[in-house]
Amino acid sequence: MSEVKIGRKKEKCENCTKQCNKKKSDESINSLQEKGVASGEVRESTSVQQVLLSACLSCDGCVSEDEGKRISQQNLDEINHVLAINKKCDTSKHKILVVSVCPQSLPFFAVKFQLDVPAAAQKLCGFLKSVGVHYVFDSTVAASFSILESQREFVQRYRRKHHDANAMPMFTSSCPGWIRYAEHVLGSLVTPHICNSRSPQQIMGSLVKDFFARQQKLTPDQVFHVVVAPCFDKKLEAVREEFYNSILETRDVDCVLTSGEILHLMEQSKVTVEEVDSAPLDHVFGETSDSGVTRHEGRGSEGFLEHIFKHAAKELFGLDVQEIVYKTLRNRDFQEVALERDGETLLQFAAVYGFRNIQTLVHRMRKGKVPYQLVEVLSCPGGCLSGRGQAEGEGGRPDRPLVQQMEEHYSSLPVRLPETNPEVERLYQDWLDGHDSPCAQQCLHTQYKNHTQPPSQTVNPDIQW
Repeated sequence: MSEVKIGRKKEKCENCTKQCNKKKSDESINSLQEKGVASGEVRESTSVQQVLLSACLSCDGCVSEDEGKRISQQNLDEINHVLAINKKCDTSKHKILVVSVCPQSLPFFAVKFQLDVPAAAQKLCGFLKSVGVHYVFDSTVAASFSILESQREFVQRYRRKHHDANAMPMFTSSCPGWIRYAEHVLGSLVTPHICNSRSPQQIMGSLVKDFFARQQKLTPDQVFHVVVAPCFDKKLEAVREEFYNSILETRDVDCVLTSGEILHLMEQSKVTVEEVDSAPLDHVFGETSDSGVTRHEGRGSEGFLEHIFKHAAKELFGLDVQEIVYKTLRNRDFQEVALERDGETLLQFAAVYGFRNIQTLVHRMRKGKVPYQLVEVLSCPGGCLSGRGQAEGEGGRPDRPLVQQMEEHYSSLPVRLPETNPEVERLYQDWLDGHDSPCAQQCLHTQYKNHTQPPSQTVNPDIQW
C-alpha cells in the first residue's frame, strides 16, 4: 500500500467558491484521513503519483468517504495489478486491457517526446502495448457523439423555450469539475439547464464496455478500461453511480490516469522514447486505424460552443457560419459570440472557463441577467489542455510555456466535423440502432441531479473572490 500524506485542511478550496464544511466532526475527518483522502493529498511512494483532490472542486467538503476511497484507488497500482494478473496461469481471471486516450492528452506527449502529435500518439501506443495493454483508442470518436447529441438537444430546447422555463440557457456537460459544482453547490438553480449528453469520457466507456466488448465476444467485466485524461476531475466522474453495472460489478471506466501518471509509468519502465517502437492506434471495429489524428473545432477543448453555434445557425435560421468571432469580456476565459441578422441578435453564446468566471456567471444568473442561450463551461482556466494532470508546474501553478506548446501542437491538427465522420454514422447504426433509438438514449445520455444540502448544512456559495 502506498504511503499516504495528509494535507492540512484548507480554509477555502483553491478553485471553488464553497468553503470547507466546518461542522464536520473530528471523527469524520480522521476517518477520511485513514482512507487517504482529505482536503489534501494522496502522495506517491513508488508508483502512485500525487493526486490533489484540491486540484478540482473535489475537496473533502463535498467528496463522500466512499467516493474518496474509490478515487484514491485510481492510480498506477491498479493497472500494474491487472498486468500482474494477466501474467499468471489462471486465465479465468485475465482481463483485456483497453486504454482510451483523450485528444487533449496527446499534445502533452507530443511536447514531452519532442514529436508531432500523430508520431507521439504512435509512440504512446507502442509503449502501452509493450507493457501489456491490448488495445489503445483515441477517444475523439466519443467526443463526436457528445457534440452531435448536444447539438440535437440544444435545437430541441430552443424550440420549446417559450413554454419551458428551464430550456434556456443550456450549459454544456463535458467537464466533471463543473458538473460537481453545479450538482453539489448550485443545485436546482442550474441542474435543469445542464445538457444531458454524456461526456466524451463516459460515452467512450459505454462504447468500450458495450459495443467493443460484444465485438470481441467478451462480457463488460472481462474488459479493464483505462482512460488517459488531462485532469484529476475525470477520476471522480468515473465513479459516478450511474456508470456502474451492479450485476457484473464493473464500471464503464475502471480507472482514470492523468497524462502525468502515464509519463511516470514510462519513467518507471526505464525506457526512452527512442527505444519504443511506434504502433498505430486501434479501431473500435477491431481493425487498425490509419485515418490519422484529428481534432474538433475550438480552443484546445472539444469545441462544443463552435459546433453547436454553427449547427443552430443552420438548423434554426438557415444561416451558414464559416468563421466565429469571439468577443473577450472579463478576460480570455470569458468570451461570447453572437449571431446577428439585419441588426437583430439571433443567438448569443458564451465560453466561461475557470471558477472565478463561473462565479460571475452564477451571480448574473441569480439576478436573471444571463442573455445567453448556451454556455460552454469548463472548470480549468484555459480549457482542457490546462488540466492539472498534465499542465501543473511548480507551486501548483500552470506551466505556461508547456501549455503554449500544447496549444500549438493541438491547433496544428486537421479539423474533422463529427457530421462528416463515417465511423460515427456507422456506430449509430451498428451499435445504437439509429439516432433516436432507446439504445442511443441509454448509452449517450444521463441525468444530472440536485445534491445540495439543506441551507442549514451548507455554506453560502456566493463568496466574493
